Amino acid sequence: MSEIDGSRLAVLEELRAAVAAHRLVNLTGPLGVGKSRLAAALQPALTVDLDRPQAVDTLRQAVDTLPQAVDTLRRAQASPVDRLLVVDSADGPRRLAAVREALGAAVNLLVVSRRPVLADAGWAHSGAVTVTVPPLPDDELTAGMETAEGRDLAVRLGGGLPLLAQAVGRALRAGIPPSAPGAVADHVATEILERLGKELPGRRPQHTLRLLATVRNADEKLLTGGPELFTALAELSIVARGRLGLGLAEPFRHVIELAYRWRQPQAHEAVRARAARYRLTLLDRAEDPVERGELVDQGIFLTGDPLLRQELFPAAERSSLFRTAADTDAGAIGRLMREWAVSSGFDPRRADRLAERWAADDISAFHLARDADGRPVGLASLLPIGERTMGSAEPLLQQHSDELAAGGLFLGAAYCPDPAVHAQLLRHILRQAVGSGRLVVSTASPGYQTLLNGLEFRKHGGIGEDVYRCGRPPEVFSNDFAPNALPRWLARLAGSPVRDVTAHLAKALSRIRDPQFLAESPLLALPRTPTVESLRGWLYDAVHGLALSADDADAEAGRILQAYYFGRASTHHQVARGLHLSRATYFRRLRHGLDTLGARLQSPVP
Repeated sequence: MSEIDGSRLAVLEELRAAVAAHRLVNLTGPLGVGKSRLAAALQPALTVDLDRPQAVDTLRQAVDTLPQAVDTLRRAQASPVDRLLVVDSADGPRRLAAVREALGAAVNLLVVSRRPVLADAGWAHSGAVTVTVPPLPDDELTAGMETAEGRDLAVRLGGGLPLLAQAVGRALRAGIPPSAPGAVADHVATEILERLGKELPGRRPQHTLRLLATVRNADEKLLTGGPELFTALAELSIVARGRLGLGLAEPFRHVIELAYRWRQPQAHEAVRARAARYRLTLLDRAEDPVERGELVDQGIFLTGDPLLRQELFPAAERSSLFRTAADTDAGAIGRLMREWAVSSGFDPRRADRLAERWAADDISAFHLARDADGRPVGLASLLPIGERTMGSAEPLLQQHSDELAAGGLFLGAAYCPDPAVHAQLLRHILRQAVGSGRLVVSTASPGYQTLLNGLEFRKHGGIGEDVYRCGRPPEVFSNDFAPNALPRWLARLAGSPVRDVTAHLAKALSRIRDPQFLAESPLLALPRTPTVESLRGWLYDAVHGLALSADDADAEAGRILQAYYFGRASTHHQVARGLHLSRATYFRRLRHGLDTLGARLQSPVP
């Protein structure tokens, strides 16, 4: 942007009105959002940038000479001039204290800062009026960028911040290809860390920021820098304190982590894996459901899985609150459910009827996402599963209803058009599931089905009716969120150890009569199978035991494993035909059997 235009005009008008009406105004927003440019548009004004050398002395001189400067400006211009002093880069406790000391009562002041000054104890009762600069929309952020690849990368790394998008442009002009996002991110991260160096100089804090970006949230033990460094990092404008320690704001976290992974992939992976093990240890000991929910949220992030990162942890920040609905929210629920149906290709009338039934059972089962102004912008229907509510869930569960009637939460719909808030909504649902002990999901959305498979929910299969008249019946999934099940579930996700074990199980079963092959199996490193003899015995016993299971799905999976690995049939087609199973059902049960054995093989030895 060469001039103030687009969405920034509204912010500038808000700023002008605030400066005209109040003696003390704070213009705030994240690093690189364009605060200084907006402040510079307030003419005439005297500006002192605290990033400049001897800025505090200049500030004191400006306060002393401002009345005279204003008189000079008034004589030079026909229009009246306010006595406005702009103090830019007022970031951190020391600078804010210096500004307080230098101020004169006769000065109209605009303080430009990355954090609201009202968050500082010395300014808490100052009466400052806050004007916040929001991120830019994508089209304004990428204006002037020539290629689609460059615009896409600027959106992904910029997070609505002009400084970061412009740094992406500089990296591309320097010859870094957009097909190397890590290299571009390294260029952008260098500029970020240089700017942050004025808040907290030194190499050690900057390296610690890379660790913090990799793990998303960190307590003092994870950062390993000691209490002084931890406290210093907490004062940075892009760092916030949370339940699990310090966290970096997006998109800075995403850019810094991507750059670190590009520079030192092995070190990055080691940091992530160490953090994942540490969080699993804390989860195993956690007694508070809220803490367990936060640790699960963190554990999912630390899997590093690209799908889960994209859907649940996008590189964007939004301010949103989640509240259960009340009767006064019925209109908003109806509106959002209709939007959900239309965006999903569902029959809106079917969605309306389901929403009415769910609301009649318990309107507080709807969880609403609200924006900063309190307006509902998204929803999730989370019915507690019980006798009173099973009638409302049954149309979406049908033949699976009896199997899934034993407690937990039933998720029938989740919707928010803003991707960043939608991700927060999905993580809110998972935290609620941790509190309830189980989550049952029925969805006809291919995107949600892919996500649930990525989260390794148990797939129960489809239902018999195309409930939403969209050409595809919903699929039913569930997951156990009981406290004792959480560490094993997250261990499966983190680095996908169960998937690895499953692959090695299949290989060992295929060569179960070959002791030389089994002697090289990685499964010998597991506590239950330390020798070839114990591995072979465990495999035979586990497969036969699965075939005798009281659970129909487990038993069928066991019979498939028996027939294919221990029987005479040589191909999957022959086994499926012999058991009278369709190809799809056969391979689904085969996978279920291998995954079940993998989970049992990794479970703690009593």
